[in-house]
Amino acid sequence: MSMDADAFEKLVVEELDALPDEMVDGLENVVFLVEDRPADGSLDLLGEYDGITLTERDRYGFGEMPDRILLYREPLLKISSDEKRLREEVHITLVHEIAHFYGIDDDELHELGWA
Repeated sequence: MSMDADAFEKLVVEELDALPDEMVDGLENVVFLVEDRPADGSLDLLGEYDGITLTERDRYGFGEMPDRILLYREPLLKISSDEKRLREEVHITLVHEIAHFYGIDDDELHELGWA
């Protein structure tokens, strides 16, 4: 599947807006970014959380750089056969990375069916 960067970013925003309020209301000092690929150029990583999880924050606050949730366009497109599947993968990836913000690790995500 192919989709230009602008259309992909619009789709990500739509999927982010569709997430439940209780999932996104607690997000503070977080930016969502779309990049073509991870820094290593691989197509294996769909998304990434870069920051300090809520469970590990001590005196986190004013002046801190925002945490980042990145979605990688090319890997997500590679595993998607159509737009419906792409939306599902973007949704799962957003939930997965937001869960990391809240301190939920991969083991717990596997138990919940999100990894």
